[in-house]
Amino acid sequence: MRKFHRNVWAVSLTSFFMDISSEMVINIIPLFLFNVLGVRTNIIGIIEGVAEATASVLKVFSGWLSDKLRARKWLAVIGYGLSTLSKPFFYFAKSWGMVAGVRWADRVGKGVRTAPRDALVADSIKPEQRGLAFGFHRAADTGGAMVGLLIAALVVWLAQSTNLQLGENTFRTVVLISLVPALFAVISLAVIAKDVKVQDASAATKISFKRLGKPFLVFMLIVGLFDLGNSSDAFLVLRAQERGVSVLGILLMLAAFNLIYALVSTPAGNLSDHIDRRLVIIGGWLLYGLIYLGFALARQPWHVWTLYCAYGLYYGLTYGTAKAMVADLVAPELRGTAYGTYNAVLGMLDLPASLIAGVLWQGVGRWAGFGPSAPFLFGGGLAVLAAIGMAIWRPQTLPGSTE
Repeated sequence: MRKFHRNVWAVSLTSFFMDISSEMVINIIPLFLFNVLGVRTNIIGIIEGVAEATASVLKVFSGWLSDKLRARKWLAVIGYGLSTLSKPFFYFAKSWGMVAGVRWADRVGKGVRTAPRDALVADSIKPEQRGLAFGFHRAADTGGAMVGLLIAALVVWLAQSTNLQLGENTFRTVVLISLVPALFAVISLAVIAKDVKVQDASAATKISFKRLGKPFLVFMLIVGLFDLGNSSDAFLVLRAQERGVSVLGILLMLAAFNLIYALVSTPAGNLSDHIDRRLVIIGGWLLYGLIYLGFALARQPWHVWTLYCAYGLYYGLTYGTAKAMVADLVAPELRGTAYGTYNAVLGMLDLPASLIAGVLWQGVGRWAGFGPSAPFLFGGGLAVLAAIGMAIWRPQTLPGSTE
């Protein structure tokens, strides 16, 4: 890893700081909405889904723009800056509408930064280290999430909010603390990273999904099937609370999840550099299906704890590996557009996925829904179908192959 380009280190450090900031707040937003503001799960599903979907078009556009301008760094810096500027407004939120507005503004920043950032990493690393680099980035990102959650847990503990309710003052304290690492994230990328020259930007004169190629588009269809059942993790947090896990317990559980995620990401990415990447993704999706079945059947708090720790293994196996596979499937001059498309599709599907989960849980109107187990059975089933699709699919060149 000493041979990594400075951009890999810069992006990883930035993600580390930003996730300290984001995870402190994002994981307690559903508890704040549900416990303090009394918002129903179907509304929470809409908020979380739209939070990602609002950024979807921007992800495609910012990725294409970074291809056209042959520049990744400053678009990413602008995106991180927008997210940082939006965070203070959580402090003043007193209605679910305002929470939603700030959440969506934060995701606009994510939409601007994500594709150029991922393309900057892909541009800066040798193909044989692609999985390792993205795995390392995910490990840094997740390590920041763990630190952020531990800080939030400390705040909750000091506030003695160890019951099932999250105090309004405690939420606002966490928001204030989260502003410091967010600022460090922007500074890290602006100071350390530098743009890498893209060999040819002629293909980026206009946005064209056809130019991304059939292998990439088939990959996106399969990933899209999986993501339709991959609702917001807010539902996992609500399930944990529903099964009797306290707010402090939830934060510590999420910290343990992120520790496992961080430990697994780098070796999983390295493994995907030496075998067919599809095998790593398939294994992760099958594990996801089993975990979601477990969440549907969970009865005790320790069941949820065990499942959430295993959830970190799924994340570690798949997230960095899938990002590396995107770079395998498209030409270098189209990477920004490809990463924009990849992230946009996942973002757009977050809305129906989270809406479906919320409706399955608590219904809509006079219909009471199927109960807390339903969204997890649905998500687990689609994960298995997607894994089968990935196993059947045979791209012309095997991503991750060292041949």
